[in-house]
Amino acid sequence: MAEIKWDIKRGADIYRQVVDIRLKSWISTGKIKPSEIVVWRSGFSGWRRPEELGELIPYFRQYEIGKLKKIEERKLVRKALPEKTQIKNILIIDDEKDLCQLLGDTLSSHGYNVECANTNREAINSLNRRSPDLVFLDLKLPDGDGLRLLSSIKKINPSTTVNIISAYGTEEVRDEARRLGAYVFIDKPFSEEAILSIIRELCEVGVR
Repeated sequence: MAEIKWDIKRGADIYRQVVDIRLKSWISTGKIKPSEIVVWRSGFSGWRRPEELGELIPYFRQYEIGKLKKIEERKLVRKALPEKTQIKNILIIDDEKDLCQLLGDTLSSHGYNVECANTNREAINSLNRRSPDLVFLDLKLPDGDGLRLLSSIKKINPSTTVNIISAYGTEEVRDEARRLGAYVFIDKPFSEEAILSIIRELCEVGVR
C-alpha cells in the first residue's frame, strides 16, 4: 500500500512533501501549529488548512491536551517546592550593646524592622509583644542561658528562625543548639556581609 504524502506550504516560498506519519507527528508535538501552514494532496481541491481537516484535527487536539498536562505538572512541582521565607521583623538578643547597635543599624538600612534585647527578661518581653521572623541570639546573657531561651522561643513560635551568635562554640554546644532548633551557629566576630548572606539564604531556601 502506497504511503500517503502531503504537500506542505509555509508562507510564500517554502514548500515540501512529507509522508502522512511525519505530518501527524509534527502536529501532535507542536512543531506545526494552527495557521502556520497549508497542505494539499490528491483528492483535495486546492490548498487547505490542516486544522480544518477532520483526519488531522485529532492531532491538534492531542498537542493541546499534552500542553495542558505539562502546565498542570509544572503547577504541581511549584506547589511541592518550599515557600520562600518572608523575613521582615528581626530580634537581636545580646548583652553587647555596641554589637546590637551596629548590627541593628545594618539590618535597618536594608529594610528590616529591628528590635534589640540585652537580657533574657527583655527578650521575653519583646517576644510576647511581637513574634519576630528571625532572631539572632547570644548564648551568654547576664540573667539566663541562651540555649534555654532558644527552647522558649521555639515553644512560643516554632516558625521563628533562630541563629546563634557566640564566641563560645564548642561542638557540644553547637550540637545542642541544632537539636533545640537553631538554624545556624555564627561565630563571633562576624562580618555584616556574613549576616546578610545568611538572611538571603533563608529567604531562598524557605527553611525556618
